[in-house]
Amino acid sequence: MTEPSSAIGPTAEDARRRLLDQISHGQLRPGQRLGAERELAQSLGVSRSTVRLALAALENAGVVRRVPGRGGGTFVRQQMVERDLSQVVGVPALLRAQGMTAGSRIVSTGLAAADEETAKALELPAGAYVIDLVRIRLADGTPISLEHVRLPAEPFPDLLDQPLGGSLYELLEQRYGTVPGEALEHIEVVSAGEDEASILGVEPGAALLSITRTTKDAKDALFEYSHDLFRADRTMITVRTPASSRSRSGTGGRVVQMRPR
Repeated sequence: MTEPSSAIGPTAEDARRRLLDQISHGQLRPGQRLGAERELAQSLGVSRSTVRLALAALENAGVVRRVPGRGGGTFVRQQMVERDLSQVVGVPALLRAQGMTAGSRIVSTGLAAADEETAKALELPAGAYVIDLVRIRLADGTPISLEHVRLPAEPFPDLLDQPLGGSLYELLEQRYGTVPGEALEHIEVVSAGEDEASILGVEPGAALLSITRTTKDAKDALFEYSHDLFRADRTMITVRTPASSRSRSGTGGRVVQMRPR
């Protein structure tokens, strides 16, 4: 956004600044498709080659993104969601803190016998029941993640009768007194399949952040096993490393393990 004019020439720099001004003042909104090069050239009163230079500069600065192929084009880049792994907070609180409107679409809810993987993660006996919840998380009305959460059923009676479109962590704290303590997360990059791509509004094969999480409460009891798929083009991972003298203080937080796929 601060690229000097000499890098692209004064005419292209002027076009870049005018497009950037439209974006900054909300005339072009996040996720909106810019017009075709010919249309932009006409509206800006410049040549198509000048428009290409201006768009290339905006793309290099992370302001717009170009999508090739049919249905593609140049789009205003949507705001990145910063996911701070140093804190254990729900997605709604995360989005609100960044000035975005949080939303959810509930895909499915139910009570089911824990499969072997879930039972092991939550340290449950064979055949124990879990609450199974699948939701699509929205940031400013746009899908940002697909979330699959499993909770042991016994500690949370009548949870399925509660409104589940908001923050699950806030609901668990308010109704059951369960507060997250420490979370262990495994993060890897995967490719979106046909179903995930359709749900999250990306192309098949697009990069997703796959996050598998087990969470303990403040009393060190396991209460959550979940798997989230976040759009990699909308998510930025932040990790704050504490000083060594405080890293083993036992005050809670996340333990993050990054692994290649």
